Amino acid sequence: MEDVEAHRRAVEDRLREVLEAVEPPELREEVEAAALAGGKRVRPTLAMLCCEAVGGEASDALDYAVGVELVHNASLVVDDIIDRSDLRRGEPSAWAAYGHGPAIVASDGLLGEAFALFSDDARASETAADSLVELGQGEATELVDQPSNESEYMELARRKTGALFRAAAELGAIAADADTDTVDAFGEYAERVGVAFQLRDDVLDVTAETGELGKPAGTDEEMDRPSVLRVTDRSVEGVNALADAESEAAVAALEDATVEAGAAREYMERLAAFVVERER
Repeated sequence: MEDVEAHRRAVEDRLREVLEAVEPPELREEVEAAALAGGKRVRPTLAMLCCEAVGGEASDALDYAVGVELVHNASLVVDDIIDRSDLRRGEPSAWAAYGHGPAIVASDGLLGEAFALFSDDARASETAADSLVELGQGEATELVDQPSNESEYMELARRKTGALFRAAAELGAIAADADTDTVDAFGEYAERVGVAFQLRDDVLDVTAETGELGKPAGTDEEMDRPSVLRVTDRSVEGVNALADAESEAAVAALEDATVEAGAAREYMERLAAFVVERER
């Protein structure tokens, strides 16, 4: 979709603009390496489309979209340290390139820049902060109180991945000054998309090759990290079916948001399908 590509280009341009202002130069180099090395930009694109879907202009949500992407990249820097992963998007991960200390500082720097972008609206700041709390709880659960069954794992996926998807959609709706019910409906849609994304990630970790993923494959087993395949008796096909169910529930949530037919809704439906069909 032409509009989606335009949104992604706008996100890339604004990301560069925000990060070019980071000081000192050493930190700027590190945050740029972490945030500008590629990526699908799914979350920021979603924020801008959600804004459009309720009558706003995509540009109204651009700073919030970039803020979400900065939070996401900050979390990836920490994930790679925890996993001892030396690859991210086919390039050296932040800690592999700069060391553990500078990588942690870069993660902090990305978060600081993100929350500066949310600071103009109390609802936006609260939404972003809530998602970061959920993300932290998910990471802690994964490391310390590991899930042992499907129900516990689905809650982990909701926090670890779904929460930031939810924030992206809610922030887009907030940028368009949507009512609370619409914000909540968009949040449910996006959270389910995020859970489906995580389930597919678990499958790809055991079925894809490192070169295809752009990061090391087989990390879950190597790190003794919980995945839905490791804590349930579901097969790959069974996990794919579970992801499909989340994708379908996500689309159903759009009905509650009364999203009219159009390019934005079409992309949102396609996104729900993409996250369970992707190969990387």
